Amino acid sequence: MQTIRSAAAENGEKSTQDKIYYNNGRGVKLQATANMTNKRNSFLLLFGVGISSLGDFIYIIAINIFVLKLTGSAAAVAGLWIIGPIAAILTKFWSGSIIDRANKRELMILTDFIRALVVAIIPILPSIWLIYVCLFFLSAAKAFFEPASVTYITSIIPRENRKQFNALRSFVTSGALVVGPAIAGALLMFTTANAAIWINAVSFAVSAFMLFLLPNVEKSGNHSQSITLKVLMNDWKQVLSYSKKHSYIAAVFFLGQFFWIIALGMDAQEVVFIEKVVGLTETDYGLLVSITGIGYLVGSSALSYFSRRLSIKLLLGLGYVMVAAGYIIYAFSTSFLLVAIGFIVLGFFNSFSNAGLVTFYQNNVPVEIMGRISSVFGTIQSILQIGLVLLIGFSGELFPLRYSMIFASILIFCSSILLVLLVCQRSKESYYREIMEEVSL
Repeated sequence: MQTIRSAAAENGEKSTQDKIYYNNGRGVKLQATANMTNKRNSFLLLFGVGISSLGDFIYIIAINIFVLKLTGSAAAVAGLWIIGPIAAILTKFWSGSIIDRANKRELMILTDFIRALVVAIIPILPSIWLIYVCLFFLSAAKAFFEPASVTYITSIIPRENRKQFNALRSFVTSGALVVGPAIAGALLMFTTANAAIWINAVSFAVSAFMLFLLPNVEKSGNHSQSITLKVLMNDWKQVLSYSKKHSYIAAVFFLGQFFWIIALGMDAQEVVFIEKVVGLTETDYGLLVSITGIGYLVGSSALSYFSRRLSIKLLLGLGYVMVAAGYIIYAFSTSFLLVAIGFIVLGFFNSFSNAGLVTFYQNNVPVEIMGRISSVFGTIQSILQIGLVLLIGFSGELFPLRYSMIFASILIFCSSILLVLLVCQRSKESYYREIMEEVSL
């Protein structure tokens, strides 16, 4: 036997054990290379998202000051907050049909460059109406970018790494939430609102460059089919058909989105409630906003550190229930301390709920229709959002605002309990596995 092995070795043939060692060694090298590639892609994505988010929070403050100086009208500033939802409704119902047929990476780069150019020309525009038109195009571009980014992230980040990536993304976004306004304040002290807006334009360009460095996971977009009314109707039918066939996925996703629709309705009355009902000052309100941002930053930091140890079910259940508890504390508050406690709780657990829902969505919805699913549900969300903001606002005129806020907070809490009941069903365990095959159409 030894002679046979020696002869085989002399002829350059590897023994079975030698082949195992060789293949194992090559497998380890390939795995190490794959890990390095995943880390590089994650870094580029996080950096691109982070720099863009930072610019967004600088821009929010700068554009409000710029419009106020240009017009001197509070109504003109209020108009800035109406453009976004209107553009979302007019864009989202058809954007998904393009997103699913286009190259996601190229679409994201294109929308980033469009946003960079549009933001860059805002300071030189002489009319508020031209600024509104620019803001409309910015919101429309965002309606393309966000669903495309979710689909691209799903394609490029392995399933077992998505939860941690979404946790890190929450951390980056929360950092921008805290740091962005501070940078904006410093810029406005030493420069002008125009300079702050141009910095935001640069951030979009940098984000586009980061995306350019990422790999193209699609051969090409499917441009052979033009987007007609018939195609749009068929796409909506496909989304509705998928939602009926996979009713559990649709129910969890919609309930998670509905939760935030109510929360946004409460947020729209936040200043009025804190100053007129609780009786706090503008300075108190500014401090509370900072406290919420810090709570969000601490919560997302904890999530990014412990994400591998926390299940998707726990993120969804704990996250939504605790955010709902924060809103209830806030709605019943009668002092600065109680409002601060409510804001800290909802700020801390905000990233838990967001990361849980996004990861659940990415792991269960087929990549091929993610754009259409996001757009259809996003359209419904925008319509309900406007309706609930108006409902809470008008009910506050007819009844004491505290009653409206308490009712909304109880509705949020009931939504969170219903979501927990859905998540905790033992028969649905397969939807929360982090290493499995994708759910097909």
